[in-house]
Amino acid sequence: MHSNTSSEDFYSRFYDQLLESQNWPGFYLFKFIVKSESPHLEDLKSFFDPKEAVFSEKKSSKNTFTSLSIKIKISKPEQVIDIYKKSSKLEGIISL
Repeated sequence: MHSNTSSEDFYSRFYDQLLESQNWPGFYLFKFIVKSESPHLEDLKSFFDPKEAVFSEKKSSKNTFTSLSIKIKISKPEQVIDIYKKSSKLEGIISL
């Protein structure tokens, strides 16, 4: 239960930062690091509308990891947090 409380504290602070640092609606750049062998890269991409999102992938020098950037127009900060919460449930995904 303690980790859930600290998680909620984190998202509460993150929400405040998003309100202060962005104009809503507006474009937001998501960045993730994914283990290259992870089956969840496509799962992660499925969180975004392919007609709206601009995806950029780059492999690490040893092909161990893939950097995934997604730029997309978001209506409100809650949507950003929802995507990060969903991505945190996928194994081998690091949110930046």
